[in-house]
Amino acid sequence: MAFGIYIHIPFCRRKCSYCDFLSAPATDETIEKYVNSLETEIQEMAGRLRDVEISSVFFGGGTPSIMKPAFFKRIMGAVRGLYRLSGDCEISVECNPGTLDEGKLAAYKEAGVNRLSIGLQSVHENELIMLGRIHDYKMFLDSYSLARRMGFDNINIDIMSGLPGQGTDDYVDTLSKVVELKPEHISSYSLIMEEGTPLLKMYEQGQLPRVADEDTERAMYYITKDILKSHGYERYEISNYALPGRECRHNILYWTRGSYVSFGIGAATFIGAMRYNNTRDIRSYIENPLQEKTDVEYLSKEDAMAEFMFLGMRMMKGVSKMLFMQQFGESMDSIYGPVLKKYEESGHIITEGDNVRLSEAGIDVSNVVFADFII
Repeated sequence: MAFGIYIHIPFCRRKCSYCDFLSAPATDETIEKYVNSLETEIQEMAGRLRDVEISSVFFGGGTPSIMKPAFFKRIMGAVRGLYRLSGDCEISVECNPGTLDEGKLAAYKEAGVNRLSIGLQSVHENELIMLGRIHDYKMFLDSYSLARRMGFDNINIDIMSGLPGQGTDDYVDTLSKVVELKPEHISSYSLIMEEGTPLLKMYEQGQLPRVADEDTERAMYYITKDILKSHGYERYEISNYALPGRECRHNILYWTRGSYVSFGIGAATFIGAMRYNNTRDIRSYIENPLQEKTDVEYLSKEDAMAEFMFLGMRMMKGVSKMLFMQQFGESMDSIYGPVLKKYEESGHIITEGDNVRLSEAGIDVSNVVFADFII
């Protein structure tokens, strides 16, 4: 069974205007205290997972690449020393342009990092400024080129569609320039303006252009699929595309309900049927990283079945009826027969033998479809 480790690094140089993640700027002193606590938490969990093989390690944030190489080496050293990593373990680090240099990339290489995820979002200066990014396009190109020169051969690039004032031509320009770089993986997300973010506040106050209408967003969505397919990228999840064999193993683990343990503030762990979170308060975590977990939840069978469906169907290959039976002891048709029939007849779901997946029309309204699988 696949098992992953997620390590949350909640620090960034400056918080982006659209970001509602648990992140903020911090001093080196605070980062060092946080790393001390991470090491303590990593060590405490190791005894419980001594017989588990780890297939993926993911450093997310925040901006993990803001840390000094020495801090990263300490964390990764603790993981390697205390856990059994598979021979082909995927080790990913999220990076922002403007925070990478040769020393950091050399440290990643030495620690066994074999996948980078670089946040570009857009090639246009006005859009990057609006999003509150700390870099421009040239800084991104410099970071990407440096990573290639340092030998990284598995790189993801994040981009965004549906930005205020962004037209189809603007988005296609970003997408086309990214494709020219030939990264192994591309994630294209539609912007969601979350409550409490500066971007939403500016938008509501009329300080930003209008966002694209539904037809334009749909056009961007189909253009993404067509352009990337023509360059050899397969869409394997609603927002993610990869060259063959370069799908993100860690994200697939989430979508297929694999188990994972997470370290750091706000981090969520899922093992078997149990899910829990760490405290979101950094001072509290630094003082006691082993404190009682929050939001502890034991998923009911019904909740687990619903997750199996709406997480698994985010992937283009869909879900397996046989695997559903193996996991839950009941057939998918006995639980979801009427829902499946409804969406098969409407053309939103395609069932082929053992496989159930969304159609192109179903992907367009995926959130509506997924809601019907909640029992």
